[in-house]
Amino acid sequence: MSASIIGTGSYLPDRVLTNADLEAMVDTSDEWIVTRTGIKERHIARDDEGASHMAAAASRLAMADAQVEPGDVDLIIVATATPDMPFPSTACLVQNLVEARNAFCFDVSAACSGFLYALDIARKYVDSGMVKTALVVGAEKLSAITDWEDRDTCVLFGDGAGAVVVAARDTARGSIASVMGSDGALADLLKVPRCACSPIIDDGEDSDSPHIKMNGREVFKHAVRCMTDAAQQVLKASGMAVGDVDWVIPHQANMRIMNAIASRLDVPLEKFCLNLDMVGNMSAASIPVALDEAARAGKFKAGDVMLLVAFGGGFTWGASVLEWPSGNG
Repeated sequence: MSASIIGTGSYLPDRVLTNADLEAMVDTSDEWIVTRTGIKERHIARDDEGASHMAAAASRLAMADAQVEPGDVDLIIVATATPDMPFPSTACLVQNLVEARNAFCFDVSAACSGFLYALDIARKYVDSGMVKTALVVGAEKLSAITDWEDRDTCVLFGDGAGAVVVAARDTARGSIASVMGSDGALADLLKVPRCACSPIIDDGEDSDSPHIKMNGREVFKHAVRCMTDAAQQVLKASGMAVGDVDWVIPHQANMRIMNAIASRLDVPLEKFCLNLDMVGNMSAASIPVALDEAARAGKFKAGDVMLLVAFGGGFTWGASVLEWPSGNG
């Protein structure tokens, strides 16, 4: 018996913000955005729609897919950098919305790597026998912390949520291995400098900004290196080679990053589950949404080996290898 993903779900807000829409907002163009990022459009949450609402919508679909009732869920972990509030946790709000009364709940904050961190924690709870069924969610309302006057960042981000149900099954090896890493010395390269509880420090013109600030060139360099290294490390830990991988499901921040990783790993891009062009960078929601969309499209078969890999602010990074199970519930 090993911890396996037995159900998936995702949610995207109804409002779609296209590159043409952005052309009317900032000094940019569709050609500029697509050439540099690969993004054509992204989804934007309503003002009255928080990470918890999107997470709950994705969770209901994942539980239905797994044929799991709310009362069967023992643990809820929500990975998010955009919680509804500092506390209670978004996971507690999701618990109430989906009526999973028996679950204990907490959030994970690791930016774009958050879902892989949360998935690894859930795997260990399930493998230990302490938890039978876990709900793991990545949910983000990045539009709330985006500077819509900064053309370098506002073209990148979108809102959404993805969820998986994790439980012990004997039909697959489940989650085989994971590798995680962080480097807080590089925190200034990708951050939201200010929130209500931040210390008062005059650290330049952006020190009071509540919006995402990014050194794109440096982030690109570190993202490619860290994601490639993490992928190679987790494959080694799994006793596998790149050729054993059927699917790569990456955090999707920029198409140039995806191309660079595919080249360095020597994996054809056809093996990558990509939806960046239609949803943008959704931080912790990126991997679970892509996973759900591919699963519902029938791309996966029992025994497929998947490589999940991410990089985010912190800096944080991680990679996991898992085997797709033979059935749900």
